[in-house]
Amino acid sequence: MASQKAAKYTCGRTHFAIISFMSIRHLTPLDRLLASANNALRTVAAPAGRPARPNPAEHIIDADMDPREKAHAAGLMRVNHAGEVAAQGLYQGHAAVARDRSIEEQLQHAADEEFDHLAWCEQRINELGEGVSKLAPVWYAGAFAIGAASGMLGDKWSLGFVAETERQVETHLEEHIAQIPPADRKTHAILEQMKSDEIAHATKAVASGGAELPGPVKLVMKLTSKVMTRSVYHL
Repeated sequence: MASQKAAKYTCGRTHFAIISFMSIRHLTPLDRLLASANNALRTVAAPAGRPARPNPAEHIIDADMDPREKAHAAGLMRVNHAGEVAAQGLYQGHAAVARDRSIEEQLQHAADEEFDHLAWCEQRINELGEGVSKLAPVWYAGAFAIGAASGMLGDKWSLGFVAETERQVETHLEEHIAQIPPADRKTHAILEQMKSDEIAHATKAVASGGAELPGPVKLVMKLTSKVMTRSVYHL
């Protein structure tokens, strides 16, 4: 009996050690590469699936809009969906090279919330009778490269890039909220929640030590965003 208790205790202690090892284990470059590849596939190669949070518009009755209004709302949401695809690439690029584990976890948490946005946008586009942009892989790959490149400069610049991106997205969402037909309360609810999340991400990035980006960099980011917006509205 004593030997059985000892064996049980040893087994339990070994099991605890394994769990502890897994909980404190840092991701290797290969781990991060595989995680990024998985995220890329679920973002651009398959439907977004079920988000972690409920859709803000799930209990709102859809409006009776004419074809022109529906097409315009779908075009705007296609742009927002493409922006969320780029956000996934950006956050994953930053996280892949983050030096501080807490910063990496913060970026992954933000990416999870952005994935909710991706799913909500895709669902709304489908409800409006249209599809997402065919250029999604391009936006993801480009954003991942930009995120990784800025992250290589250090976490403060990575966080600064995130903060500025979210500020520009907030402005962009406000413009879309103003353009959506007033009767389209479902799209309004989704965009308002997205804007709230973007503000929170920017605030947290700054509070965590994000650096203010140089003016020319901000300008390039705005110009890139305009190119994407014009390309995705119809495609």
